[in-house]
Amino acid sequence: MKGKKFSIKRRLQSFGYAFNGLKILLKEEHNARIHLLAAICAVVASIVFRISLYEWVVVIFAIGFVLVMEILNTIVENIADFISPNIDKRIKKIKDLSAAATLISAIVALIIGIIVFLPKIIELC
Repeated sequence: MKGKKFSIKRRLQSFGYAFNGLKILLKEEHNARIHLLAAICAVVASIVFRISLYEWVVVIFAIGFVLVMEILNTIVENIADFISPNIDKRIKKIKDLSAAATLISAIVALIIGIIVFLPKIIELC
């Protein structure tokens, strides 16, 4: 938005657009709800196990990484469907690659969860 002066009102409106995006994501994307549930479980486990500050940073980063990848995957899928509403093997390839990125982020988050929480779970036994 070249040429427009800074406006607190417009900055606040931009937060509204972002929160609307989150609302759309959670309403329309089943996997996003699963990722959110996993994130809530990770936060609860972090509180219960009283993880260190460093572990909190890693867990929060992993949660953010997965949610951002889910959002990017949703963006790619929506743009691809807009560009080519019909089945197209090139669009399928693009969508599959985008989904793979989300899958990798979720696997990385799971590995981080295992590294952080498994020793604490074993300690309980």
